[in-house]
Amino acid sequence: MKKAFLKKLLIAFSSLALLVYGTIYACADGDWGWSFDSNFTPETFVDKSYSPLFLSADFFYGIGYDTEHTTRFNEENIKDWSTYLEGKINEKDLAFFLADSSSADVTNLVVHYKNGKTNKLVEKWNKKINLNESKIKDFLSFLNDAQIVETYSTQKFDSWNYDETVKHESLSDDNWIKSMEKKYNDNKDPFLKNRYWFLVIKADFYSDKPEKAITFFNQTQKLAPKNTLYYRALAYIAGIEYKQKNYAKSNYLYSQVFDKCPTMRVVSAYCFHPQEQKDWKQSLSMAKNDDEKAALWAIQGYYNDEEKAIAEIYKLQPKNQHLDYLLTRLINNQENKIDRSFKDKTVVENKKRIKDSIPNSTINLVSKIAESDKTSKPYLWNAAAGYLETLNGNYKQADKNFDKAESKMPKSNLANDQIRLLRFVNNLSKIDQLTPENEKTVLVDLSWLYFELPQKAIENFRYQNATEWSKNYLAALYRNQKNTIMTEIFNHESGFYDNEKQLLDMKAFLSKTNKTKMEQIGAAIYEIKLRDINYFQGVKATFENKIPEAIAFMNQSDNMQKTNFYGNPFLGNIKDCHDCDHQAAQKKKYTILDFLTIIQKMQDNVSKGIDVYNNSLLLGNAFYNITHFGNGRLFYEGNIAGYGSTPDFFRDPIREMITNCSLAQAYYQKAFLAAKNNEQRAKTQYMLAKCQRNDFYNKKYYSQNLSSWDIQDDKTNFIPWLGFKTLKANYSKTKYYREIINECGYFKTYVQR
Repeated sequence: MKKAFLKKLLIAFSSLALLVYGTIYACADGDWGWSFDSNFTPETFVDKSYSPLFLSADFFYGIGYDTEHTTRFNEENIKDWSTYLEGKINEKDLAFFLADSSSADVTNLVVHYKNGKTNKLVEKWNKKINLNESKIKDFLSFLNDAQIVETYSTQKFDSWNYDETVKHESLSDDNWIKSMEKKYNDNKDPFLKNRYWFLVIKADFYSDKPEKAITFFNQTQKLAPKNTLYYRALAYIAGIEYKQKNYAKSNYLYSQVFDKCPTMRVVSAYCFHPQEQKDWKQSLSMAKNDDEKAALWAIQGYYNDEEKAIAEIYKLQPKNQHLDYLLTRLINNQENKIDRSFKDKTVVENKKRIKDSIPNSTINLVSKIAESDKTSKPYLWNAAAGYLETLNGNYKQADKNFDKAESKMPKSNLANDQIRLLRFVNNLSKIDQLTPENEKTVLVDLSWLYFELPQKAIENFRYQNATEWSKNYLAALYRNQKNTIMTEIFNHESGFYDNEKQLLDMKAFLSKTNKTKMEQIGAAIYEIKLRDINYFQGVKATFENKIPEAIAFMNQSDNMQKTNFYGNPFLGNIKDCHDCDHQAAQKKKYTILDFLTIIQKMQDNVSKGIDVYNNSLLLGNAFYNITHFGNGRLFYEGNIAGYGSTPDFFRDPIREMITNCSLAQAYYQKAFLAAKNNEQRAKTQYMLAKCQRNDFYNKKYYSQNLSSWDIQDDKTNFIPWLGFKTLKANYSKTKYYREIINECGYFKTYVQR
């Protein structure tokens, strides 16, 4: 019975992957998230060829999936041929022949060599290169042969189709393949002989008798140089062995490709696929030396158990380069276990939880190897050991490890920043209670982390996680010390400003001119500024109909009061369509301050009995439009209230405020009482009905936080609100009534029913 031996293999392994050059796909597009999940940057110390194998949520780190199956060797191929041709073809033209759609050109030139006839293509190339040069003839002849195989190796297919029964056209011309073998055998030029050797194996691979490639390889491999072509050929042989269900042999060969050909580490790692435990043991028994054993463990560790793989490789070869990438995976995997949120936990509790999540075996293994100084990059192991000691709560030992790492590591900017970051994490972790003294140990690094690093373009450096972790850590410390303001500063809670005392305390803090250094840092990174608080107070005062206060607050909002409404906030249309109002022609654009100033003037007029109907109606429209139902929603949106297209985007106090039409309703009622004719009365009754409708929606849906699906499924329709009843009973003869019938389908249906 097969065991789930490699627990992280994709379910979708198939013949496409096993044929080595099928496109390798995973289910996402890169690792943008790792900068926010880790403090340990693998790129700091590990060779670039390993980067796709760094720990990732995708199959391959950074690239997500392999997109280079047809281009991986272009650059090397062009360089090799350029050396062989001794510059007789310039690099641009060489790239055309080797990496572009040059088939027609090559065919024409080869035909020209055979019959001596010329044509436009021949004339074009004769002006660029010496077609009679023997090496150029050999080059074009080889290309003509190679392009025949390419028609089979680059067949298009559905990259998401992992059905192993899918068949692709095979090269079935045995005589042609034999002619390639003859060219290999007859060729005296080592460079061309090597090319034809590889071409024969590739042709056999894509033929209907791929097993012939194994025979040919076994007969000739000792004569072939151990270059990239050799390991490409070896990967083809491994793929054929797999198709023949010789899993142990296939994986043994893939491990050699992984070990000796960095360019093909992505391919060999993906295709390495033991079916069960016995396959793995058989592969391991095939290893002829420690190099090969280490290579098998290196590729197996990518899938299964980095710790076990590291231990086995270290016993064999302490300086083996594969140890480095496995170490980064091991560390990043430990980081995955850490809960950095501090939710419902004190700093001390959080530290214990982190310590308990890191196995002692991991710490002991990495520490032992770091202490030995036997690896090829001891500074990497000391840095990793120090970081694990930090997570384990052993901060003094971590400092010692970082000192050793720093004394031996290369002096690159990335390496320096990595060690500095790990030291900072260690230093902040030492603090269980903030004091003026221990604050000083992290202030410089906090400024570096929050202000300097974001201004630098440091490729691959993972510091964002430390940024968020440190904020949560400091907030947890301040929470434990009952410092509400600094807790909020480092960990903003959306409902903080719903408490009036907290709001005023924060205003006082942000207004302070004698902040400590830590307070200065906190205020600088805090996402809410003094202007936001004043604006929020102005909004609340407006909804409470305290207009003079609202104006005073808005005048302290640092130009936020100069924001323009998208539509006319004094409009009162039959339809509530904020997009329509925004697009309508406007003679005047109203700023927030204009809006409040005009409201204050109209309220003065109402209190003095001046044109009460029109002023009250416009006031009703103004207060209606700044609710969720009107055209001026931008009025209440901000960093404190929040943003959203529906009321359920907002927390309860804000949702209640922005869906409350009672103030608009009061002014519409004033307008109704001051109306001088039925047209005016009809209009105010309809506006009142809209407020009554909204009140119904508030109580039935929004106040209960029902989803849009619940609202759509509700069977309640055509409620006879008081305004509708009054309109139908008393004002059906008015012109405005007819306008309502024409524009408001809801009211029209209500009347008909």
